[in-house]
Amino acid sequence: MPAPVTFRPLVSRRTLLLGSAAALACGRPKPSGFSGYCFVANQGGRSVGVVDLTRFRLRKQIPLDAAPAAVVAHPARPVVFVLAPDAGTVYEIDAASLSVSRRARAGTRAVAMQLAPRNDALWVLYREPAALVEIPLDSLRPARRIRLPAPADHFDLGRENQAAIASLASHSIVVASLASAAIERTIAAGVEPSLVRFQWDGKQVLVGSRPERCLTIFDSASGKTVVRLPLPIAPRNFCFNADGGQLFVTGEGADAVVIVFPYSTEIDQTILAGRAPGAMAVTGTAPFYLLVANPDSNGITVMDVDTRTLVALVQVGQEPRQILLTPDNQWALVLNETSGDVAVIRIFSLAVTPNGAPRRFKSAPLFTLIPVGEKPVSAAILAV
Repeated sequence: MPAPVTFRPLVSRRTLLLGSAAALACGRPKPSGFSGYCFVANQGGRSVGVVDLTRFRLRKQIPLDAAPAAVVAHPARPVVFVLAPDAGTVYEIDAASLSVSRRARAGTRAVAMQLAPRNDALWVLYREPAALVEIPLDSLRPARRIRLPAPADHFDLGRENQAAIASLASHSIVVASLASAAIERTIAAGVEPSLVRFQWDGKQVLVGSRPERCLTIFDSASGKTVVRLPLPIAPRNFCFNADGGQLFVTGEGADAVVIVFPYSTEIDQTILAGRAPGAMAVTGTAPFYLLVANPDSNGITVMDVDTRTLVALVQVGQEPRQILLTPDNQWALVLNETSGDVAVIRIFSLAVTPNGAPRRFKSAPLFTLIPVGEKPVSAAILAV
C-alpha cells in the first residue's frame, strides 16, 4: 500500500516576510520606535489609518466621506491635513483626538495641496474652478485665489514665497507671488511640463518632460531658459537631497536613477537601481542613503549617495509607491499600495549585517509589516 500523502498548508508571503524579520531580530535588543504617528490616506477604503510609531501598530482608522489622496503634516502644530481631490475637500485631523476637527472646500475638483513656506496656510490647486486657493490655518476657510488662465495639473511652492504652476495642455508654467496672490509671469515651456519643482534656494524652476525625455531649468526671476538637459528616461519622480545640491530622477525607459547637479546645471551620472525604479527618499544624516522603490519587484533598492554604490535590497509588500523617513532618520516607512500595508525598515540595518560586518549589496531585513487599509496612496509623519 502506498504511503499516505500529507498536504501542508500554504504559507502567505506576509507570513514569510514577518517570519524572516523576526528571525533576524532574534537575540538582539529591540530598537526604540519614534515618538509620533504616521497618518496614511487609504484611497480605496475612504479612511485615514493612524500608525503608532512607538509600537509600530495600527492605532485607529478615521473614516472620511470621500476618497483621500494626499496627506500633509504641520511641522509645529499637532494636526495633519488630508485632501480628497474628487470632492475638493480638505480635512483637518487633530492628533490628540485622532478625529476630523475641521474641513474646508473651495471648489469641486482639487489636484494637490502644500503648506505655505511660512506654515500659516494651505495652498490648494483646483481644476474646477482653475485656481490656486489659499486656506489660512487659523480659520480654515478659503481666502485669496490666484485665478489661472487654464486648468493646471501640479504645482510647487518655493522658499521665496512663489508658486510654480504647470499646465500640461497649454505647455506652460505660471509663476505667481503668494504675497500678492497674483501671477507674475507665464513661461512657455515648449514641452509638456510633466513635473515641476523649485530649486532649493528658489532661484530656478526645474521642469521634467516625459514625452521629450528632458529636464529644463528656467530662471525664476526672468523666466528665461537656463539649460535643457536630455535624459535617458521619461522623468516621473524627482527627489532632492537635504541641501538641494543633488536631484535624483526616475522614470520609464531604464532601470536606473539619473543624478543631476541643479546648481551647476549638469547631469552627473546614471546608476542602475533595481527593476522599474519609482518613488525615492534620501536620509538627512550620514551615512546618506537613497532609497528607491521598485513596484514591479516589490522591493526597495538602497544606494550610498557618497560612494554611488548599491548597498542593500529590502523585500517589502506589494507595489511600494511611497517612502517616508522619520525625522530622526532611524526608520523608513514604505507604503505598499496593493497589499495595503506599511513596511518598516530600520536604517541601521542597511549599513551592517547582523554580525556587524559592512553590508555589500545583500538582502537587508524588514523590521515589520503593518496592515493599514485598502490602497494606501499617501502618508505623513507627525511627531508628538
